[in-house]
Amino acid sequence: MAELSFTCLDVQPERYAAAPTLLFRLRVGAAGGQRVRAIALRCQIRIEPARRGYGDKEAARLLELFGERGRWGDTVKPFQFANTSTVVPSFNDWIELDITVPCSYDMEVTAGRYFHALEDGEVPFILLFSGTIFGDGENGMWIEQVPWHAETRYKMPVAVWREMMDIHFPGSGWLRLRRDTIDALADFRAARALPTWDDAIIAVLDTARERTVIGESTGEGG
Repeated sequence: MAELSFTCLDVQPERYAAAPTLLFRLRVGAAGGQRVRAIALRCQIRIEPARRGYGDKEAARLLELFGERGRWGDTVKPFQFANTSTVVPSFNDWIELDITVPCSYDMEVTAGRYFHALEDGEVPFILLFSGTIFGDGENGMWIEQVPWHAETRYKMPVAVWREMMDIHFPGSGWLRLRRDTIDALADFRAARALPTWDDAIIAVLDTARERTVIGESTGEGG
């Protein structure tokens, strides 16, 4: 049976991709200098949020995901980040290659909300591997499955995520809205001749704040 080892060496943004993309640099080794013809490799990438600490501001932003800090022992569990696949070319002993992982800034996605909540530090990833190994031996070609326990961990600096998003959406983020909500916001923006969507949303928030203040001053809030 082939004895493979997997190590994540680095994670960097792909600067010339059409959409936000991370490159996970992997080192794949075969024990004893064994010749591997190819690997049809699948990789499941998960985030392990319990493997780092969080400041008070981060905890407040994570309230929707994990609840109050007192419940984190039960609620802070690993969650899915990405699934990807690639073909590892022929090698003896070891090889290095990049796994391409497209990313989303959608705030409806758990990973997007998690990344948005982080101020600094690192993101703890675990990479779980599966797939098929094709090799050459004395009796010809052999085929085996990647062992179920094949995995590696990596802590990516939060700054890498921000750098990647700033390449494509500098100083911006994305919210997915229902079509009727967009239509209503467009009518609001047009009626007030507001130049941008940011101005429209800020105006809605300002109106809501004014109504809250008036309600509190007249005893009608609640």
